[in-house]
Amino acid sequence: MSKLNLYFKKGLSRRFIALMGFFIIFFILGTAAIFLTMEQINRTYYKERAELVNREEIIREINDRYNTVFSDIRGYIAFDNPDLRDNALEQQPKIRKLISDFNKLVITDGDKAYGEELLEFTNYYFIEQLPVALELMDSGKKSEISNIANSGTTANIINFQENSRQYLIGINDQLDEKVLQLTQKQRWIQLGLIVFIFTILIVLFRMIRLMLIQIGQPLAEFAYAANEIAKGNEAVIKVDSEREDELGALAVAFKQMIASIQEKEQDLLAHNEELQAQQEELEEALEILRRNEEELGRRNTLINKISTSLDKKEVLESIVINMSGLINADRGMITLIHEDAYAAFGVSTVGVDQYRKYIDNGINERLLKEKKPFSIKREIDVSEKGFHEERGYCYDIFIPVLSSANEVMATMVYSRFGDPFLERYSDEYVSLAKQVGMSLDKINIYERSDKNRRLNQDILNSVNEGIQLIDSEGTIVQVNNQLCQMFECKENLGHLEGLTWTKWTSFMKDFIEDEQGFDEFVTKAKNMLDLSGEYAFTYKKKAENTVVKVYCTALFQGIERVGTIFVHRDITKEFEVDQMKSEFVSTVSHELRTPLASILGFTELILNRELKPEKQKKYLTTIYGEAKRLTALINDFLDLQRMEAGKQTYEKKFIQLGPIIEKVMDAQQVNTTNHELVFENQIENESILGDSAKLEQVFTNLINNAIKYSPDGGKVAIQTYIENENVKIDVTDEGLGIPPDAMEKLFNKFYRVDNSDRRRIGGTGLGLAIVQEIVKSHGGEISVVSQYGIGSTFTVTLPKIGVTSSKLISANGSDSQDKYLILLVEDDQSLAELIQQELEDSGFRVCHTKSGKETIQFLENDVPDAIVLDIMLDEQEIDGWDIMTRMKKEEKYKNIPIIISSALDEKEKGYALGAKEYFIKPYKPSKLSKTIMQTLLKIGKMGQILIPEDANSEGVEEDKE
Repeated sequence: MSKLNLYFKKGLSRRFIALMGFFIIFFILGTAAIFLTMEQINRTYYKERAELVNREEIIREINDRYNTVFSDIRGYIAFDNPDLRDNALEQQPKIRKLISDFNKLVITDGDKAYGEELLEFTNYYFIEQLPVALELMDSGKKSEISNIANSGTTANIINFQENSRQYLIGINDQLDEKVLQLTQKQRWIQLGLIVFIFTILIVLFRMIRLMLIQIGQPLAEFAYAANEIAKGNEAVIKVDSEREDELGALAVAFKQMIASIQEKEQDLLAHNEELQAQQEELEEALEILRRNEEELGRRNTLINKISTSLDKKEVLESIVINMSGLINADRGMITLIHEDAYAAFGVSTVGVDQYRKYIDNGINERLLKEKKPFSIKREIDVSEKGFHEERGYCYDIFIPVLSSANEVMATMVYSRFGDPFLERYSDEYVSLAKQVGMSLDKINIYERSDKNRRLNQDILNSVNEGIQLIDSEGTIVQVNNQLCQMFECKENLGHLEGLTWTKWTSFMKDFIEDEQGFDEFVTKAKNMLDLSGEYAFTYKKKAENTVVKVYCTALFQGIERVGTIFVHRDITKEFEVDQMKSEFVSTVSHELRTPLASILGFTELILNRELKPEKQKKYLTTIYGEAKRLTALINDFLDLQRMEAGKQTYEKKFIQLGPIIEKVMDAQQVNTTNHELVFENQIENESILGDSAKLEQVFTNLINNAIKYSPDGGKVAIQTYIENENVKIDVTDEGLGIPPDAMEKLFNKFYRVDNSDRRRIGGTGLGLAIVQEIVKSHGGEISVVSQYGIGSTFTVTLPKIGVTSSKLISANGSDSQDKYLILLVEDDQSLAELIQQELEDSGFRVCHTKSGKETIQFLENDVPDAIVLDIMLDEQEIDGWDIMTRMKKEEKYKNIPIIISSALDEKEKGYALGAKEYFIKPYKPSKLSKTIMQTLLKIGKMGQILIPEDANSEGVEEDKE
């Protein structure tokens, strides 16, 4: 051991490395020998095992093929299937090949003997026995085949199969034996490996122990000495400096280092004191820089927040929060002077309301006058102390925010607990307030600009024309809602605003028929220097009948042209009116000239020629007919004019439609020979309130149109029926029909369907317009259903009055002479009966006259208490106006109240002649009875007034009140 220690002391590193190298080589060689031995054993085992397995697989396959042969031969003998025989014979060469392969693998004498036995059995079976059996089978001698089998063949086969089974068992036994041998050898090798590793560990342990003694202990002493030196203590190196190895050299160097460190220690201490002083100065400077950086950051945050937003509430909140951080305030608020806008930080809602309520107090007044910041000191209120009981002070600073006009636009108030706001920071507060003022000025300018913009947009949106403003580059700057509606952007102004010249012209041309013309117009308008005159373009929209006229004008700022304004005006109605006027002039010229030509021609013949009486009569008849035609045409114009002016009068009575329609059909049937007019009347007892002459005009127009627009003849069916408490009249033809695009304009005046088939049919386009006006005046409506090329059905709907009664109205009234006597003057039997029934139910006696003469005769014999008077009576000599005039001239009649019941709307004339009330047909009969009762109660009557005790009495009492 001492020699080994000496060995280590003389060149530690080199010797240690050599020893370790020898140890590693020994370890590698020993390990390699063990693993090579194990590999050789395994290789031998796998080789022998593979040979056994190959022989086993060959024998098993031979057995399988023999089993196939035996089975196929039995099947062939049993079922006489040639395929089974052929398949059995095909196995012989394969079996012989397997036997040859097996003989190549034999090792022991037993294997060789078994191989010979296989070959011998194969020859026996396939050469001696099988051919004989097959020949007998082919000869049909199946009974002799069983003799062959019993003679020893079956025993040989069984013996062969048993030998094969025994051989396979032997191979399995050999495999098991090989496994046992391999396991035994592996155990010995593992034992040797354990002994080898244990020996290595013992040697390694001895080497490590030696290294720890010779190297670890000196290193520990070096470490201890280094720690002592680091602590500033004296340190002694116990390692022998006479050692010839590296540790000896290290001991010498360590001692020299200790001496050098001790020499320079004083210098380092002095230099360290200087560095400490410099570090403190740098830390103070860094702290100042840090505070300045934080302050600058808050200032930048304040400026960024108030510069990047135009939301006043958001900006105010940002101002108060960031200002509180900048000036180290504990809370604060900012409020605008002339607006209801503010923001607070750390201030309750009550405090905010209190400050804003007293914003005009003395402190704020000082702020408005001086326009510079000032601070005040005050004692902390109880509500601000929290859990503190001592007296404390708070400092408030008031900062004005000045506008660009140097006026105070807002005030800022901030509070700080404990530390005052120093005067030297006033300039900084003023600078921050200027930034706030600039931001608020910018927001105010933006709000005014946005308000003006929205006002301008609202003004533009209220204009019915589409307005479009483009800049000098052709980009859309502004549009209104009407333009968006024209071009189907659904009031989304942003869809068009900002579009470049190429995009918006392409977008709008998709809606315009004359794309090229529109493109040339807008291009010229954008590029023209002078647009002082009217420069316009008219276009039609695709898939619509809309006509638009677009005007343009240049927009200047001073002398600089900044854009162009386009105004799109929908002139569809004007365009259609112009077209209708042109068409009307052409139509009327034709309609007037045709009868005039006939009149002039036949008149000239009569004047210039000697004609026979019959020819003169014929020509005069023609002239008379054409004159009537002209008269009807002029009457249409006059009727339409009166209707549009609201001056058309109607003499409405309770009438039945059946006789009127039959009269029209008789008149129209005379004018046609190839049309069949059929009338189906389902409302014989139903009445309506109407002007029979005007309704006759309605059905004349409808039936005449049905005939005219059925040039090839056919049936014209007229049907009346009741539906939903209305009277309906259908006029159906089998004519040309009406195109779908013409349906909505069919009842416009002067409108005629633009079709060559209809152009040859005369007409002014006024008939249906007149029909619609008359029907509307009767409280009804007209509609049409048509199939183009098949026919049309026009339906007139009129309000139904009710079922008329055929009984006569008694003029004797009631037996009670104490009731009021009412004279009813009405030429319409149905209406007279209705009114009489209502008046009698209300407690009146009623006498009825139909004409003016009857009325005069009645008045000569009796004086009624009141008169219900119709103006338009059938008798033309004396009408209602005449009756009123005569009554007012005679003393005994002039005070009798007259209530007019008429279809004429001439109230002023009625009241002027002395009427108490004027009812325009139709009206509610109950209203008439109440009016008569109120009038008579006011005038009074001698004697007792008897009023029936029924439901109507309540209504009378209410009217009396």
